[in-house]
Amino acid sequence: MMDHATRVGNRLLAALPPADFALLAPHLRKIVIERDSVLVRSGDRIEQLLFPVSGAIVTIMELPNGQTVATTIVGREGAVGLTSVLGVSHSPVTAVVRFSGAALQISPAQFLTAQRCSLPIAAMVQVFTRSLLTQLQHVAACNALHSVEARLARWLLHIHDRANGSDLLPLTQETLSELLGVRRTTVTHVVSTMRTSRALRSNRRGQLEIDRPRLEAMACECYKVMSRRIDRIVSQSTVGLVHRPPARSASRSSGRRIAGTGS
Repeated sequence: MMDHATRVGNRLLAALPPADFALLAPHLRKIVIERDSVLVRSGDRIEQLLFPVSGAIVTIMELPNGQTVATTIVGREGAVGLTSVLGVSHSPVTAVVRFSGAALQISPAQFLTAQRCSLPIAAMVQVFTRSLLTQLQHVAACNALHSVEARLARWLLHIHDRANGSDLLPLTQETLSELLGVRRTTVTHVVSTMRTSRALRSNRRGQLEIDRPRLEAMACECYKVMSRRIDRIVSQSTVGLVHRPPARSASRSSGRRIAGTGS
């Protein structure tokens, strides 16, 4: 089998020892995730797990009165729906693609079967849970303590980190309102302020062109702290996966490729 770390792209999966990754490989299918597509809605049963290899996915909390606010962002460092293996069968949030990309898809049942045979896969779930909780804690604190301008700058930077180097972000004011949990009129004012400071070079219809250095200057400290802590969790914790006991039944799958990747 070709080196899975080279082929996979998702940091969680790439950190698995080859024998353990081979338990998942036959069931992984590569799919395209299109901008603005809803991967799972709040309250829906989690039917598929997704491990992004590119793009940006935002999870949205929807309140009974119709208000929404973003809670986390996921790229190639994480997964969508992985909480289902912890016993959460229905999604507590809505997951929406905010920057197009690709992901590896697998059913919860297939993933759980592999996890039962592999301590590294089980450890990978713990790594993801730690990074998710870290992000949720930072977002909650940031929403309570920092200005709308600083919060928007932070979200734009998080999305830009996962946008493959593009400074043009396909985000409407409606999307920004959904991210921040504020009214469209507030978003209009904030975007105007950012244009004045030139953190946003332009505000084309449905697209924002950013100036990264100015945006970083406008963002609160949460952006760098959150990014650094999550990267440390994923980087340091996944290194330990390769030193765990190997999968018990990996020999049955070790010669297979990722199904449906098209590579």
